[in-house]
Amino acid sequence: MQNRPARNGQHGPVLLDDSRTRFRLWAPDAQSVSLVVVGGDTLPMQEGADGWYSVEADVGAGTQYSFLIDNELQVPDPASRAQSADIHDPSVVIDPAAYQWRHSDWQGRPWHETVLYELHVGSYGGYAQIEQRLQALADLGVTAIELMPLAEFPGDRNWGYDGVLLYAPEASYGTPDELKHLIDTAHGLGLMVFIDVVYNHFGPDGNYLHRYAKHFFRHDQQTPWGDGIDFRRREVRDFFIDNALMWLMDYRFDGLRMDAVHAIPDRTFLPELAERVRAEVEPGRHVHLVLENEHNLASLLADDFTAQWNDDGHNVLHTLLTDESQGYYGDYHNDSTNKLVRFLGEGFIYQGHENRRGESRGEPSGHLPPTSFVLFLQNHDQTGNRAFGDRLINLAPADALKAATTVLLLSPMVPLLFMGEEWGAREPFLFFTSHHGELADAVREGRRGEFAEFAEFADEHTRERIPDPNALETYEASKPDFSKRDEPEHAEWLRLYRQLLQLRHAEIVPRLEGSRFLGAEALGEAAALARWQLGDGSELRLELNLSGKDLAVTPPAANTRLLHSSREGDSGGTDTIPAHTARMYLLDSAGVS
Repeated sequence: MQNRPARNGQHGPVLLDDSRTRFRLWAPDAQSVSLVVVGGDTLPMQEGADGWYSVEADVGAGTQYSFLIDNELQVPDPASRAQSADIHDPSVVIDPAAYQWRHSDWQGRPWHETVLYELHVGSYGGYAQIEQRLQALADLGVTAIELMPLAEFPGDRNWGYDGVLLYAPEASYGTPDELKHLIDTAHGLGLMVFIDVVYNHFGPDGNYLHRYAKHFFRHDQQTPWGDGIDFRRREVRDFFIDNALMWLMDYRFDGLRMDAVHAIPDRTFLPELAERVRAEVEPGRHVHLVLENEHNLASLLADDFTAQWNDDGHNVLHTLLTDESQGYYGDYHNDSTNKLVRFLGEGFIYQGHENRRGESRGEPSGHLPPTSFVLFLQNHDQTGNRAFGDRLINLAPADALKAATTVLLLSPMVPLLFMGEEWGAREPFLFFTSHHGELADAVREGRRGEFAEFAEFADEHTRERIPDPNALETYEASKPDFSKRDEPEHAEWLRLYRQLLQLRHAEIVPRLEGSRFLGAEALGEAAALARWQLGDGSELRLELNLSGKDLAVTPPAANTRLLHSSREGDSGGTDTIPAHTARMYLLDSAGVS
């Protein structure tokens, strides 16, 4: 192997050749740092400028190591590329260039072709089991899988948002090369692969940065997880930006879903991350950056970022399907029809509007293309944050859910499915962890305490029925039962999803680039008519009735084609739309005046 420099940043080990590695650690609050090689020497590291310690050692890939802080605390590398076991155990040197890519010419896919499928790697069976199901997802019409966070977390059961070693893929799921093999296999089937990354906090167990790099955090800014991360510091910014580049360059992920960026107070960090990614990714390669952002900052979507998860769209559809009004659904239950209209006609519902607490959030979004919004009916949050992890199929009338599914899969917004949704899986997706001791007790009681303000959980004994996140059976119950897919009820849902995705790829996707909102209007309570102009000049028209009664509607123009009605036997084109029905029409560009 030839000598080679690090691709970027300063965090983590760099394999210089087959038998020599450079180790670096930013530890400005340490008096001394040593490299501890498992089965080998303990080497003092040289202190450099700005709190950096470094040493070169005659070791290669496979070497296990840790850092000794002030001769009293042994810690893993915070930029470990792999762990020997769990988060407190030694880190492992890996060769990022060892894997031989079979599809090295893969350039990704344009964003407008995206149909996302979110999954949890552990409950899906690990990297190898996911590989076995990729062909079925491609055949369904999915074009991208999105993996929930992979960063090393405590134990072997976790959603992934408790990650503490952000550069190390979770060891219980497989090796780094097995992860690359999964991505490589997906690319060979024409599937993109996204990863969910968490840059707003570290998990509660296994983060040693407070001990030797206190200024990684700022005590004057608090988040739901404690002290905020100090993105003002160059070393901190590079830690996260280089992490993003590692996933995109070393692992060849096609995109990032960035969790809860509203909890990143520094407004300059995200644009810099996007700029660095665009500068370093190979020319011609499609890489997509997607946000979760309660602040609805449409300005971030104008230039720097590809799209945002549209919680507004989910929340208003959910409350119309279920009539739920507790918690954040209270912001959508009141005046829900007008909010449905705003969502269908402009993307975001909250565009500077006040919520139920009198707080305003959001920016105008109607000028953005509809593909700036990722729409979903279910995801890990919206299912798993329910006390019993209820799937939507257990909460909504089937006909109404089919109507909402039509909106999901045939609107010009980018659809996201949650694992098992496509065949109507009824298994819950619960909140699960594998903490121990006092932390396990705190997580269990904290989880149950979150629901104390809900009327149905006001009684303490009722809250005790909420599954213990740390119990193995909670995790086991959250695994989709793939053996049920061929049962009549589930096969019917699978046929519907396949039919709608075939329509999407045949009729919507080829026209999607350059699309724009044309607005929406109410048809009655819980019903709306929306229109979008597609890139070829044609017009997409949605009639949506989520109410329990038939409603009047102006028939579409005579030269309009009905693409799909969620109501069996409904041929459309009438002056009424039945209850719990969605119709999607296409007026070809030749018929648009």
